[in-house]
Amino acid sequence: MAILKDILYKVKLVSISGATDISVDAIQFDSRIVGSGDVFVAVKGTQVDGHDYISKAVEQGAVAVICEDIPHNIHPEVTYVQTEDSAKALGIMADNYYDHPSEKLKLVAVTGTNGKTTTVSLLHKLFMSLGYHTGMISTVQNQIDDLVIPATHTTPDALQLNALLSKMVDHGCTMVFMEASSHAIAQERMAGLKLAGAIFTNITHEHLDYHKTFDNYIKAKKKLFDDLPSDAFALVNVDDKRGMVMLQNCKASKNTYSLKMMATYKAKVLNNSLQGLELTVDQKDVWFRQIGYFNAYNLLAAYATANLLEEDSEEVLMHLSQIELNNGRFEQVPNKAGITAIVDYAHTPDALENVLNTIDNIRTGNEQVLTVVGCGGNRDTEKRPVMAEIACRYSDRVILTSDNPRYEEPEAIIADMQKGVPISQIRKVTNLPDRKEAIKLACSFAQKGDIILVAGKGHETYQEIKGERSHFDDKEVVNEMLNLIHNK
Repeated sequence: MAILKDILYKVKLVSISGATDISVDAIQFDSRIVGSGDVFVAVKGTQVDGHDYISKAVEQGAVAVICEDIPHNIHPEVTYVQTEDSAKALGIMADNYYDHPSEKLKLVAVTGTNGKTTTVSLLHKLFMSLGYHTGMISTVQNQIDDLVIPATHTTPDALQLNALLSKMVDHGCTMVFMEASSHAIAQERMAGLKLAGAIFTNITHEHLDYHKTFDNYIKAKKKLFDDLPSDAFALVNVDDKRGMVMLQNCKASKNTYSLKMMATYKAKVLNNSLQGLELTVDQKDVWFRQIGYFNAYNLLAAYATANLLEEDSEEVLMHLSQIELNNGRFEQVPNKAGITAIVDYAHTPDALENVLNTIDNIRTGNEQVLTVVGCGGNRDTEKRPVMAEIACRYSDRVILTSDNPRYEEPEAIIADMQKGVPISQIRKVTNLPDRKEAIKLACSFAQKGDIILVAGKGHETYQEIKGERSHFDDKEVVNEMLNLIHNK
């Protein structure tokens, strides 16, 4: 229970009708779960406008309503508070309600098209190994030390986020690393949080179904850095041409990392193989268990962040070198067929090219590369032909299939992808909407020494079709099919 005026602290108010010294039991922005004594925040979403449900919330017992537009018919016993931005107000109110949990720990946010999950996971494991109680908020899962809390969104809504941070504080966490998706930033889910730092990994065309233009997507990422306080740090990848854009108008201390250019933190790849990466970092040669050029960036970002959080450089490198990640990022599926089977979350053109380029750099040239790839339904359609073209460029055989078709027909998604297949390479491409059958076909084509890449889902353990999620794990299916076909 809290007092309304206390949880409205720092919210930009336009007008107030009614008392603010009243008690409220909880904050809600979903009218369906409003109960007696709650405050209802009417948020204008992409699909639903909470203002349409104000009367329903009041009927269910809401004692106060926070909104951008005061309704014509107001209840005499309900307090109506008008604000400029309900979504932002929700974040600030959640922070107040949970007693400012982000101020009681060091919270670092990671944003970018690719590398968010891996960087956050590296930092979580690194700081745990350094002896800290550490929280993680990511696409794969949320964690308090080793305690796993299932994730529903890349970045939870403002109420879930502050509740989770409060739980982390209660468990003694002093460090928390979180993914900050462009959706979450644009929707003000992080409003009210105090960040110790923010990291920018890279940006490529993605989520244009939501942001509409690439410029809007860039602005959403940049907002994270624009909002940083002066006592925080900003760390950006300057090998991405938008890295320096993130630092414009940023009040935080400005830091950069790079594999190619002059930067605050620099590394060089010495060796890249299926066994790992050898890098020179701060003039020290270190072997890491991660694979692929793209992971060199993630490792460097984690190292730089630890340095900015004033950890000992040598100790950080020692602990980083011992970390293993098995989260659907370039994850190899063990088998007895002598086939290198890789499952990866790559679901953007840039991520797919990074993975296939890594395979290309470590292959001998005597083996086949077989790629199974699809594109999600009801998402950015522009990337579909690009994904197919990249798969064809690096692979000897390509199987186009389903990847969470949602409410679209898989055949229609594959037809969009097919537009990117060069005429000269049509013969190497097979269309097979059933993802399990597509993986089975790749496994049947593969011979000893060949490399199979199953891209797009990685850590996900479901397939989303027509609004329903059913169990589907690429790793399980690859393992099953290789054993079925090659152990006869």
